[in-house]
Amino acid sequence: MPFGAKTDSPFAPGYADGEGVDGLIVGHRLMAAGEYDLALKAYYRAMAEQGVNVDTLSAIGSANLKLGRLGQAEQILRRATEEDGTFVPAWNNLGVVLMEEGKVAEAARTFRIAYGLDNGESDAIRENLMHALAKIDKPVYDPAKEQTFKLVRRGRGEYLLLTQH
Repeated sequence: MPFGAKTDSPFAPGYADGEGVDGLIVGHRLMAAGEYDLALKAYYRAMAEQGVNVDTLSAIGSANLKLGRLGQAEQILRRATEEDGTFVPAWNNLGVVLMEEGKVAEAARTFRIAYGLDNGESDAIRENLMHALAKIDKPVYDPAKEQTFKLVRRGRGEYLLLTQH
């Protein structure tokens, strides 16, 4: 069955055919359900099956970000941008990590790259860039008054990075 084909099966693609379930799809569904630890495990399985590529690296970096593992997320997302310098979600998510780490100027530069590669089509990336630029202009930052940053991933859905106060 071709990828993305409609089916009446409630299972993930490939499951009913006796094939393995795509770990990225499972991981994306677990992320949407807020099960970040399980999503990370699914993404690692996907990497074992598919190899190291921008999709698996970006997904693993995003799961680590949601788990608050900023150092790991940054390292993996940087690797994803090195793997494919045109992959917009990896650039955006790296910018989110950098903002959370307080590296505002680098985050703004990263969001600019993502915005340029996306041709300005994503509202979430534009908003992230605007927040980063505003933070550069405003040295005092009160997270209670600021909006959250949005994660972008390939595929359907959009995740919000919730900050802890």
